[in-house]
Amino acid sequence: MRIISGEFGGRKISPPPNMPHTRPTTDIAKEGLFNILQNRIEFDGIKTLDLFGGTGSISYELASRGAADLTIIEKDPAMHSFIKKTLETLKVENAKVIRMDVFTFLASCSEQFDFIFAGPPYALGTIDELPKIVVAKKMIAPKGFFVLEHTPRNTYEKFDGFSFSRNYGTTIFSFFTND
Repeated sequence: MRIISGEFGGRKISPPPNMPHTRPTTDIAKEGLFNILQNRIEFDGIKTLDLFGGTGSISYELASRGAADLTIIEKDPAMHSFIKKTLETLKVENAKVIRMDVFTFLASCSEQFDFIFAGPPYALGTIDELPKIVVAKKMIAPKGFFVLEHTPRNTYEKFDGFSFSRNYGTTIFSFFTND
């Protein structure tokens, strides 16, 4: 796994072997996602939320591109520790790594974010609740985006806040706004 661009561009991150509940976003899909975003978001100084932090890959990319305030939610203890350790290694000080269930966090969250990313386990039975909650709670800041990573089995075109989607084979990114 590598960081594509920005301050840490080109750095390789080696996640722990045996990650039973983690499915990292592929470098190809991640590169595609950030190519889409770079024309829509000014990363410098933004406030971000990474739900299902996993390896932390998306947040490292955001930090590398100048995000000012990163919140990462990851309930698995091993991955939570890995993310914290990697952020320390990169000397990223503007990140909070919270060990908590995503839905518990969402229930209590009253903040807005410029960019929210959710890369849940593909087998998550409640995946459709994520955009409903994020949009209903108005968590997306003006001109911000919520991006949900999912498989072709799920479609969100008829959901409130849906803007567009991009397909990278077995990975689809659906983009939501607060408009």
